[in-house]
Amino acid sequence: MVLLLVLGVVLVLVALVLLGQALRPAGDLTGVGRSLAVLEAMTSAPAELRQDADRPFSERVAGPLRARAARIGRRLVGADRTERYRHRLDLAGNPAGWGVDRVLTTKVIGAAAGLVAGLGLGLLLTDATTLRVVALGVGLAVGFFAVDLYLYQRAYDRSELVQRALPDAIDLLTISVEAGLGFDAAVRQVARNTDGPLADELARVLREMQLGQGRSEALRGLAERTNVADLRTFVSAMVQADQFGIPVGQVLRVQSQEIRVKRRQRAETRAQQVPVKITVPLIFFILPALFVAVLGPAAITIMDSGI
Repeated sequence: MVLLLVLGVVLVLVALVLLGQALRPAGDLTGVGRSLAVLEAMTSAPAELRQDADRPFSERVAGPLRARAARIGRRLVGADRTERYRHRLDLAGNPAGWGVDRVLTTKVIGAAAGLVAGLGLGLLLTDATTLRVVALGVGLAVGFFAVDLYLYQRAYDRSELVQRALPDAIDLLTISVEAGLGFDAAVRQVARNTDGPLADELARVLREMQLGQGRSEALRGLAERTNVADLRTFVSAMVQADQFGIPVGQVLRVQSQEIRVKRRQRAETRAQQVPVKITVPLIFFILPALFVAVLGPAAITIMDSGI
């Protein structure tokens, strides 16, 4: 009897709850009804509101994250370093999509990633607190300066390409000027008939002169965007020739001969460095293999004969 009474009370309470849910106004929704109402409101909302809610992840999260990282990077490096990074980008050839803000953002995100990676490696490889702190410091430094190493390598490779292409470009300039072309037309011929970073820089010089910049200023900008000493010497000679009215053909002929001589001297210097550079691989890699090939059979024979 008690069990039946308790069961009856429970059934009455359930009936009251169901009755209350049924009599609740339509505006007070919960659960699935509220979700359906939200979906209906979104589908019937104006296009501007739907567009704001349907923005991709890169605009809603990644964009503000990059902006905050760029602000942190500017505070860390300071205003003077910003100009230095802009100069480094010029030396690296201004890679597509790279700017000062992206460099600073990459430094901050790389530092955070390096810190996490160093912490993970420290926890996995060792139990010593000192080594974990060292791992954290190394990861932080590698992540923060990785973009600097990347820009340095890009600038170095670009300087090497400019250095190799410079003698041929000056020879072509000399031939064009001696054939009757003006200096600007000769530069256009070199930029059109060659490729590589030097041709791109000469094309940029032409564009700057077409926009109204003087020849001397455009050539000085060319020298500032490169790390090649021979190109700086050539630009200095051409600027002086332009200022003092010296014949351009004569200056180009002298510069061509000097750069050819310097190119030969660099080749001789590198050839003289080969014996010194080959010493380390010769001692640690070539001689041990030679000893194994020569003395190995003799050692095996001695071991087999029991001597």
